[in-house]
Amino acid sequence: MAELEFFTNPQSRGRIAHWMLEELGVPYTTRWVQYGPDMKGEAYRAVNPMGKVPALRHGDVVVTECAAICAYLADAFADKGLAPSLGHPSRAAYLRWLFFAAGPLDSAVVAKSLGWQIPEGRSSVVGFGSYADTINTLETALQPGPYICADQFTAADVYVGSSLGWGLMFGTIEKRPTFEAYVARINARPAALRANQMNEAQIQATKA
Repeated sequence: MAELEFFTNPQSRGRIAHWMLEELGVPYTTRWVQYGPDMKGEAYRAVNPMGKVPALRHGDVVVTECAAICAYLADAFADKGLAPSLGHPSRAAYLRWLFFAAGPLDSAVVAKSLGWQIPEGRSSVVGFGSYADTINTLETALQPGPYICADQFTAADVYVGSSLGWGLMFGTIEKRPTFEAYVARINARPAALRANQMNEAQIQATKA
């Protein structure tokens, strides 16, 4: 089996993909990449020309972008059950909400946090339409529970749950009972706890 090599920084969105790797329970090597010259240098840009983390190298394949990494790993290790199989009725919901979180939700939250105002009558120009519509739509998707795909925990939950967790923590997503219950439920997973501990330990090691 090809080696998994994971490039990340503990203070980045790489924590999402790190959690996904822990859910898989397969061997991987973590390469901690520091901000600044390390991340923007020639050596790392050979992996990701954007000079950003995370990135995943799986043999000769390189994948970047958290949602793409989560989706790739779920399919590459299909036996782990972290994505509905092709043709399964819940496959559509899995893909829909994984990329909803990576697209409209992320854009809406960033716009709110930076104070970007969509001019009146121009909401159709932006992919998320409005912050309110985006948040209400996600709440509706999560209400049936316990996960995005009913009883099956998937890579979509890793991404959606991480996005919601950060939004609730930093106040860019309003607290709603459905959101808080969902985040608490998935953050209690052993893989989520392990990934968080690894990243916090790396932060402390960097400070030492």
